[in-house]
Amino acid sequence: PVQLVESGGGSVQTGGSLRLSCEYSDRRYVMGWFRQAPGKEREGVARIFTMSDTTYYADSVKDRFTLSRDAAKNTLYLQMDSLKPEDTGMYYCVAGMGWVQGLGRASDYMFWGQGTQVTVSS
Repeated sequence: PVQLVESGGGSVQTGGSLRLSCEYSDRRYVMGWFRQAPGKEREGVARIFTMSDTTYYADSVKDRFTLSRDAAKNTLYLQMDSLKPEDTGMYYCVAGMGWVQGLGRASDYMFWGQGTQVTVSS
């Protein structure tokens, strides 16, 4: 199994920035981030096809978040700028075996990290 270890979460004010990191033990075809706010379902945030490094973002984070990958360090990054209170939630690094449409569904991702909390206050 792929091991995914997230870090970088924290508390910031509206408009602030955070960078999440995900160290992975082995690359998989598709990797990315999901998040879950209290009382809500998990939702896809961003994903990358690691063969081509093509990315895809949720409309709610487009132009504010940037997903990137450092292959030499086996690390995935999510740079989050202009944060809003609605970005608050637990952020999970995910990895899957095959192609997904758009962000894919949670069930498309076989491997999940333990999560890192992001809290944005107004």
